[in-house]
Parts: sequence; structure tokens; C-alpha cells
Amino acid sequence: MSTRLSVIIPNHNGSTFVETCLKALFSVRHQPFEVIVVDDCSTDNSVELISKFPCRLIRLEKQGGASRARNTGARNSLGNALFFIDVDCVVQDDTVLHATNAYENNRDLVIGGSYTPIAFDDTFFSTFQSIFINYSELRSLEPDYIAGHAMVIGRDVFEKSGGFPEDFAPIIEDVEFSHRLRRSGQRLIMDSAILVKHIFNYDLGKSLGNAFRKSKYWIAYSMGNRDLTADSGTASVELKFNVFCSSLIWFFSLCLVIAPATFFLACIVVVLTIDLAVNRSLIRAFFREKDRAFGIKATLYYSLVYPLAVAAGGAAGMAYYLQSHRKTV
Repeated sequence: MSTRLSVIIPNHNGSTFVETCLKALFSVRHQPFEVIVVDDCSTDNSVELISKFPCRLIRLEKQGGASRARNTGARNSLGNALFFIDVDCVVQDDTVLHATNAYENNRDLVIGGSYTPIAFDDTFFSTFQSIFINYSELRSLEPDYIAGHAMVIGRDVFEKSGGFPEDFAPIIEDVEFSHRLRRSGQRLIMDSAILVKHIFNYDLGKSLGNAFRKSKYWIAYSMGNRDLTADSGTASVELKFNVFCSSLIWFFSLCLVIAPATFFLACIVVVLTIDLAVNRSLIRAFFREKDRAFGIKATLYYSLVYPLAVAAGGAAGMAYYLQSHRKTV
């Protein structure tokens, strides 16, 4: 059977992105079989913008989140292969072709792609995040999870799985879905050719806010899943070690201010050196994808500032889990 690829896009108030997303999809040389956009009760002019394109628009009567939108799109699709992306993602000229070929070569597997290293809006904080996610998601051929921003799955496999969880945390529903697939014996693989450019529009506040929010819900989920120390995509062992080292660096820095001593300075140097050594592959990516100035800035941001938001989010996630757990006991 020839591959009929259905691209499924959930949308909620995505007017900032949706035109760019759909314009890219309908201008690629290898057209998908169909494009389905499921609008999750948007209050902006998203629907008006989507209606300008030759896609199938499905409007939910009640807001249900990205999972329900994806599941609705899948149920109403006609293709034998489903390609999930997000409304703030921009396909490359060959993304759809690579997704189609990947399915044809691995029909029984679930296949993941990632973001391009350079963000669509190539500012420091956006491209920092894009490089970080690209590196983290593609470093393992058989990953712990596949993100919903670039997932290829056979329609039959998806239907058998039960779909994305609709009664779940506000984010990381794709992680739960992937874990459920793996527990059922389903194999997941990554394909580095399936790439989408992500529109972040990040500044410092949005970058740290994203780190806090993602860490909060990931920690809460991991506590319930009892896999806090797992090496899982962006929640990698390297990042967790980085947060630990950053905490030590800031502690020794405070000690140095209170009681200046060579010992505290030496501790800072030793901990930072070990941290950079453990995270050397990601740091190489910072320097490889951009220039030296970006690499230095990104390394300092990742080592000293970004972990503060991750740690704060982790603490909030523990509190969130414990509070939720008490309510269910």
C-alpha cells in the first residue's frame, strides 16, 4: 500500500504562527496526502487564518487541550500514516518527504524527528533552546520518548495505542504516550532527517519560564512514574548533573563573598570544569551551530543561569506532586 501521509496540527490561539506553519506545508515539493488542523476553541482570529488554506479544519466544541485535538485529528484522518507537528513548527522543503520515507521503511515503528538546530526566529534564547532540544532528542537512536512536534506513526499503531492521554498534565503528554507505547512493546526510533523549525520568540523571561514550567510538570510526572534519575531526552542525566553542579557553584560563590578564600574559588573552578566535561557534547553543539561568541554565551547561560529555573521548577514539581498525591490518598 502506498503511503498517504496525514499531517495533524492542534491549534489554540495560534494566530501568531499558523499562517507561517501552513504556508510552509503547502509550498513543499512533496505534498502530504492531507493536512488537518484541529482548533481547540481559539478566541483569536486563528480560524479565519486557517480557512485561507486548503486544509481540513475541525473545530472542537469544548476546549480539551492538545491531546484531545491530536486524537480528534487522528480519528478524522484518511491517511495510513500520521505526522503530528505543532502550530508553531515550520516544515523544511524535504520534511514531509523524509517523514513519508521513514514510515515506508519502518511501518511498524514510531518515528521521531526534532527541531532544526537554528530556530525560525534566530535570536540567542530561541536558538539556544533549539540547539538544546535538537541535541537532546537526537542523541539516542532509540529514545525514551518522541515529542509531539515531530512524530510519525502508523494509523493502525495509533488506534491500537488509545492515543494521547486527554486527562493529563498541561504538558509532556507526548512523554506519557511514548512511555505507554514502549511498555506495550512498541519500538521507538529517531530520524535526524525529519526536522522542523520552531518559532520560539524567546527572551530571557520566556526562556527561564519555559524551563521552570517544563521542569515542574516533568518532575511531578517522574515522581509518579518513579524514574527521577532516568536519562530521558531533554531531562537528560547531563542536565540533571548540570543543575547539581550549578547549585554547588552558586553555593561556593556565596561562600566566597561572605568569607573570601582560595579554597572556595578552587571549588568553583573544579566543579565548573567537571560540569563542562560531562556536558561537552552539548557544548560542542553550541559552538558548532553558531559562532564562538554564541558558544561562549550559551555555555555560560546553560551552566550558571538556566539551571536555576530548572531547579526552581523541580522544587515546584515536587510540591505539586505531593499536594496532588495527598488529595488522592
